[in-house]
Amino acid sequence: MEISTQIKKYRNHMNLSQEELAEKVYVSRQSISNWETGKNYPDIHSLLLLSSLFNISLDQLIKGDVQIMKEEIKESEIKKLNHYGNIYGILLTATIFSAVPLSSWLGFYAFIPWGILFGITLFFACKTEQVKKENNINTYKEIVTFMEGKRLDELAQQQEIGKRPYQTFLKALISGLVGLIICIIMGWIFY
Repeated sequence: MEISTQIKKYRNHMNLSQEELAEKVYVSRQSISNWETGKNYPDIHSLLLLSSLFNISLDQLIKGDVQIMKEEIKESEIKKLNHYGNIYGILLTATIFSAVPLSSWLGFYAFIPWGILFGITLFFACKTEQVKKENNINTYKEIVTFMEGKRLDELAQQQEIGKRPYQTFLKALISGLVGLIICIIMGWIFY
């Protein structure tokens, strides 16, 4: 049974209108309507209030919807990782390619706009890493598996954890070399 059906069933059983229920769980009437029609799900705080109000266990209230909720959470995490990763990629490219042209046009003052761009890029890099850390993904294989909505089995997960220190060192080395090569090429073009 879906949570939307459960909420509606227990609300009717207690002879409450959507508005009355909304007041008791501190949400809008529209939220109750959306929950009952399955447009979205209540947050954990609302679920706890509903289970307490209906005098049933949380398990009884959400039985059958746990898998759906897990899928929605996983999908939102994938979207978040994509969003932050795309913004970070664009900003990183702009940061790398703008260093030499800005310095040739603005001289010493190029550090101001470039520093601001670098700071914003660093912010989105941190947001991307935060999502990766929250979902315990780090290596390329883990990221690809996560983006497909799957998880690695325990043995594969342990193998990937063993690769992390080497991959971190290689990522830093390759990023530094690419940045250096791009700056040298841009230097030849603009000077």
